[in-house]
Amino acid sequence: MSGRLTPSSRRAAFRPGRLRAAALGTALATVLVPALSACGGDASTAGGGATLKWASSYFPTHWDPVVGGSGAQFRELALVYASLTRTDATGKAVPDLAKSWEYNAKGDQITFHLRPGLKFSDGTPVDAAAVKAAIVRAQKQKNSALFGDLTSIRSVDANGLDAVLHLSQVDYQIPQLLGERVLQIASPKAAASPTKLDQSPVGAGPFTVTQLVPGTKVLLKKNPDYWDAKNIHIDNVELTSAPDAATVVSGLQTGVYNFADIAPSQAEAAKKAGLDVFVQPGFNANNISLNVNKAPFDNAKVVDAVRYAINRQEFVDKLTFGYGSATNQPFPKGYVAYDPQSANDYAYDPAKAKQLLSEAGYKSGQIKLNLVIPAEDPQAEIVQAQLAKVGITVAIKVDKNWATPFFAKDLTFSLYGTTGRDSAAQTLTAHFGPNGPLNLSSPYEPSGFEAAIAKVRQTPLDSPDYARVLQAATRAGLQSKALVFTYSSPNLIAKSKSISALPKNPAHIDWTGVTIGAN
Repeated sequence: MSGRLTPSSRRAAFRPGRLRAAALGTALATVLVPALSACGGDASTAGGGATLKWASSYFPTHWDPVVGGSGAQFRELALVYASLTRTDATGKAVPDLAKSWEYNAKGDQITFHLRPGLKFSDGTPVDAAAVKAAIVRAQKQKNSALFGDLTSIRSVDANGLDAVLHLSQVDYQIPQLLGERVLQIASPKAAASPTKLDQSPVGAGPFTVTQLVPGTKVLLKKNPDYWDAKNIHIDNVELTSAPDAATVVSGLQTGVYNFADIAPSQAEAAKKAGLDVFVQPGFNANNISLNVNKAPFDNAKVVDAVRYAINRQEFVDKLTFGYGSATNQPFPKGYVAYDPQSANDYAYDPAKAKQLLSEAGYKSGQIKLNLVIPAEDPQAEIVQAQLAKVGITVAIKVDKNWATPFFAKDLTFSLYGTTGRDSAAQTLTAHFGPNGPLNLSSPYEPSGFEAAIAKVRQTPLDSPDYARVLQAATRAGLQSKALVFTYSSPNLIAKSKSISALPKNPAHIDWTGVTIGAN
């Protein structure tokens, strides 16, 4: 899956999980309090050492990376799990557990060479057999959220430290794909019981879990066996499920936390409080999802009317507090997959929208739609008001079980927000492909998209033609009548000034080289 809930609704959407965990959290409070009561200040805990105190609005509901690694929670899971590759500041795949890789001449086989001497925190070797087990589990485990991302991998041979991936098609996207989002690798010994792994994560990442209260808090310590441990300068992590958004900044001011994701509406208050606001580049994009298999969107003129009725700048002005930008595609401007030729397609034109509705045979007020969303969201109210101006009546319906009908493609009209993928091809297929989880109109796909995305996979990432081929695939995907993109916004993080600058790796939080000192 390419994302989870829309960024502006994430806090409300995750609150029920925190409430369900409240009873358990209370029962274990006496266990946690002695460990945490001496944790005042930014730099140390009772046990000594630099401590990261992270309040997360994306606190993982699952710690099995096969189940929980596809959404925004992959950033938190990356504390525990490492991957074959990682993403650098330019968005390119670089070595992580794998020190190098190469393709065969045809491009349908890739061999990853793992670093020697690595082990998971339970002592199990990090070898090709562990990689194979992770891929097979992600493909076959019933509750896997990753199986759709791994369709290019036909089989895996494990030869000591060499994992040979046999592909079902030529696909040069694999190094980009198998990073922190899609293949965080767990110990195969621990993963033999996925249910236990979900509550007791075992990886080969920079930190290991010492205590976990589901839905509430996780305590971690530095992993001395992590391959790049020398560049990890944080000794302890206290990851907490963020409280109500209004209290996060005050918690940062008082030292309860020293690191937290924040909403754009909180950024100015955080700056005035003397905190650093880190603007993390990412692939976030929000859209209106339409089902062309259901009336009235089975009429192409109604779809185009909605496209022209949407004033993207209003979303930016009202929701992002200067940090977002209007977009009609799932990539930020300047990214290699962003298509400049499509930038002005379907510009705001309410008069044209009204004309198209009339041509489709609808009078003003005749179309009545239910906009189904998982939680209250100001985006929905903007959509409702904008469509009312062209004569479409929208009723907002909140369904806490929204995910079931959305991914079953049973809804007609909804909202979605994506956090993207490191592989641009995977982002495109998730949105526009016939089996894409974010394509509410499955199995519909726009004409020409399948051939365009195949050409992307067949083009090496270092080819001089790569950008042109990729942008052509984006252009083909944007012909889809199933999505209307509205705006994008970076990830915003408020942190104590005692925490040094973070690497600006797109969408990822990288702790390499980060230090925590006294204020």
